[in-house]
Amino acid sequence: MERLPLACLRSGLVDSAEIWTHSREAEPVSIDHDNGPLRRKAFRMNGPAAPFASNDMLGHIAAFGAPDILCVWGLGVNEEIMRACSDSFKIYNSIDAPALRIPPDVSRHFDLVLTGADWQSMEVQRIHPGMATLVLPLGPEFASETMFRPLGLDKIYDVIYVAAAQPYKCHEVLFVALAKIPVPLKALCICGYGEMVDAFKSRTAELGVDVEFIGPPGVGYEEVNRYMNQSKIGVVCGVNDGAPAILTEYMLAGIPVLANEKLACGLQYITSDTGMAFDGDYFNLGIVEMLGRLETFSPRKTACESWLWPSSMEKLVCAIQSTERGHLIFPNEEL
Repeated sequence: MERLPLACLRSGLVDSAEIWTHSREAEPVSIDHDNGPLRRKAFRMNGPAAPFASNDMLGHIAAFGAPDILCVWGLGVNEEIMRACSDSFKIYNSIDAPALRIPPDVSRHFDLVLTGADWQSMEVQRIHPGMATLVLPLGPEFASETMFRPLGLDKIYDVIYVAAAQPYKCHEVLFVALAKIPVPLKALCICGYGEMVDAFKSRTAELGVDVEFIGPPGVGYEEVNRYMNQSKIGVVCGVNDGAPAILTEYMLAGIPVLANEKLACGLQYITSDTGMAFDGDYFNLGIVEMLGRLETFSPRKTACESWLWPSSMEKLVCAIQSTERGHLIFPNEEL
C-alpha cells in the first residue's frame, strides 16, 4: 500500500501523498497526521457493495480538489468518484490474479493499468482497446534495499514460506514436497492472517514433516527479515495469485526463491540468478536441487539491480509521460 506513494515522494515526482481508505464505521473522515511523509484519510462508505461509493470522499474532493495522480487498487471506487477526478492521471492495479476487478464502466476511466504479467495486459487491452498498460506489479516492485537485507545469521531452516493461511497460497504443495524428500528437512511458515493454520498443523503431523508455524497474527518486518535470514530458500506455492511481494523480499534478504511454475503473475522475477520454478507436483525436486547449489544464486544482487524503487519509478514515469494526459501533467519530469 505504501511503496508506490513513498517512491513517488522520494523520487520528487510529487511533493505530497495520501493514502485513502474506506471505513464501514459511522465516524466522519479521520486523518492521521503522524505517519511520516504519508497522510492517511478514512472515508465512510455509502454501503458494502463494490466498487465502493462514498459521499464523504466526493465531498472531500469537491472541497479540496482532486489529486494530480489518483491510484486505485483492488475492488476500486465507483464511477462517480472517477468522474470527480476527471482531470487526474488515474492508475489502477488489481493486486490479484484477475487483471481487472472492477466493472468496465469504471475501468474505462483509467489512463494506465499496472499489471503483473503480459497476459493481464492483453486482457486489459481486450476489454479496453488502446488502454495503456505496464507490467509493474506493486508488490515485487518499488522495494527498498533496507527493509529486507542480509544479516549473516546461521541457517536453521531449510525452507521458509511467508504467506497467508488461506487456500490460494497452496501450502499443501510444500507439505507434500517435504514428505517426498527422504532426508528430513525443517521448514517455517509465517502466516500474517488466515484461518487454516490448525488444518496445516494437522496435515503436517499426518505427513510426518517438520514444519514450524508462526501466526496468525504474524510478526513485524524486522522479525520476518530475521527469519528469512535464518532460512536457506524461500518458496511461493500459489497458482491463482497476483505477483506476491514476497518474491523480491526473499531475494533482498539474500535467499533464492522456488516458485510454482503455474503462478499466474510474477514468474518474471524468477531467473537463473534468483531461483527456480517447478511444477507443484515436482516441488520436492526443486527443493533438493536448490539446496544442493545455493552458492550458484545471487538473488539480492539481481533484485537490487532490477526491482528497487528507483528503477521502478523510472519505468512508471516513462509510462505516464507516454500517455496524452500524463504528458500534459508531467511534461518534463526526470528522476
